[in-house]
Amino acid sequence: MTLTGRKPTLAAIARLTGVSTPTVSKVVNGREDVAAETRAKVLAALEEAGYESPAHRRTTRRTAVVEVAFDAINSNYASALLDGILAQAAAMGVEVVLSVTGSVPAAGIDLERRAQRTVDEERSGIIVVTSAFTGSHLAAFHRRRVPVVVIDPLNPPPSDVVSVGATNWAGGKAAAEHLLDLGHRRIAYLGGPESAECSQARLHGYFSALMSRGVEVDPRLVRHGRFRVEDGVEGLTGLLALDERPTAIFAGSDAIAVGVLREARQRRIHVPEELSLVGFDGTALAEDSVPALTSVAQPLHDMGRTALRTLLRQARGEQLDSHRVELATQLVVRESTAPAPA
Repeated sequence: MTLTGRKPTLAAIARLTGVSTPTVSKVVNGREDVAAETRAKVLAALEEAGYESPAHRRTTRRTAVVEVAFDAINSNYASALLDGILAQAAAMGVEVVLSVTGSVPAAGIDLERRAQRTVDEERSGIIVVTSAFTGSHLAAFHRRRVPVVVIDPLNPPPSDVVSVGATNWAGGKAAAEHLLDLGHRRIAYLGGPESAECSQARLHGYFSALMSRGVEVDPRLVRHGRFRVEDGVEGLTGLLALDERPTAIFAGSDAIAVGVLREARQRRIHVPEELSLVGFDGTALAEDSVPALTSVAQPLHDMGRTALRTLLRQARGEQLDSHRVELATQLVVRESTAPAPA
């Protein structure tokens, strides 16, 4: 049996090769759960019939289309990253489609459909920003050979998934060292989710700075949240209930730091005279706060640009030097830190 004339259907390819239509569909979409011999037979039939798979069209279309998925987009952090992605996209002639994941769907079929939609719409890949996608979620894209880059994931990504971030450990260490240099010894850490690698790296940098100065780490001073303003409010409330309060706080994001400032103002605690505060991100929040916030600045714009460039390199099949890209952080001292109270 041979195929001529009109573009063949998957069912026709299945009849020709003696396999099921779902098996042909798996081969077309780059799924890996097909025996090598069967895959070769189906690919040969597809090639003879002149059939172009979505994966092939993604790499040969004139204008690349990239999806960028945020867990939420209503933050200065997200805006700065998106600015970088869009600037790089404009420079490279790439179209960008935005999506908001919110809470990740629990049902595997939903994730499979989401990944399949990326294939069907011939997108060159997906950049996933601060999402709670797990390794099994990302595997749905991997099975379809859809390039993925993650930025500051809330769950550890598989080792073969490319991630872009900042030098979080060094940034956390710099923040704590700055407070130590000002004479503080009771330094609290209010971070993001315990599962988030970026938050853990900042915490470990904080630990390293304290231990190198011989300062004992009090576990009651370490608290976790979700990088929200509310986490700063709740965190400070809990810290003030301790018998021995901290004189300084290292917040794992500028949003958390803003929450601390808000609650401190409500309680008439003066920053920095009574409480020093360092944030993390270096967003417009830090500059616009009163007092202006000392913060560890991430190169968010450059992180966005780097993520897009890296994704397109994957889509072209280029070999990457590393699956982890880190850009340098910088401590920016403003008005929210001062010497420890006497």
